[in-house]
Amino acid sequence: MDLGLKGKTALVTAASAGLGYATAAALSAEGVRVAICSRDLERARGAAARIGAQSGHEVLPFQADVASEQDLTRLFNEVNSAFWQLDILVCNAGGPPAGGFGALSEVQWATAFQLTLMSVVRSVRLALPLMENAGGGRVLTILSSSVRKPIDNLTLSNTFRPAVYGLCKSLSVELAAQNIQVNGLAPGRIETGRINQLDDALAEKRGVSRADIRAASEKQIPMGRLGQPEEFGRVAAFLCSPAAAYINGGALLVDGGAVTSL
Repeated sequence: MDLGLKGKTALVTAASAGLGYATAAALSAEGVRVAICSRDLERARGAAARIGAQSGHEVLPFQADVASEQDLTRLFNEVNSAFWQLDILVCNAGGPPAGGFGALSEVQWATAFQLTLMSVVRSVRLALPLMENAGGGRVLTILSSSVRKPIDNLTLSNTFRPAVYGLCKSLSVELAAQNIQVNGLAPGRIETGRINQLDDALAEKRGVSRADIRAASEKQIPMGRLGQPEEFGRVAAFLCSPAAAYINGGALLVDGGAVTSL
């Protein structure tokens, strides 16, 4: 299916691995001119080269820590110089650390606030002039299934991911008249390095093995398996495309049916 994305421009933050990488790869495969960033420039360059080799389209790598206001300002200036406009912004960031309420410090709360919530606030603010140059655009935030159901041992995510979705809902109303649609994409258990880290943290807390945690989680997923990053990326590309022209303010779950609430 041609999603109608050829020739569009996109920035995917925190895209050297995991869900950000999968999203950037899916967009590039559709003919989008993609820029990515990572805290480590060499990792960004390596990811850009791999995506470009697979899609046949150039991918631009940049260095930026999305928790840093200065880094984001520099990043968007660089993207502006490269593209002069922006059709698609995908807001991604590394997940905040695991831990229950009693185990989290003031510093961890403040860091998670900057990383998870303020990175989106700042990125959207900086993207708006570029989207106005493009005559509109798409903002997609990568959330978590914690926007629908709290996840054990992830107090920070359970707090800040729903806050990001609340921001998305507000923006979807405020920006619609400017032809800018804002949606969220909420992964469940997708097989990435982040999931392995979380499983290790939960296994340590419960005194069991990672394999035990994995087996228990798969039993809770109706499809009986973890998702693959490529499956997530294809859904992300769809939500960024003209094929999803009348979807605005949503938070679509990609979780194999694990969240069963209405």
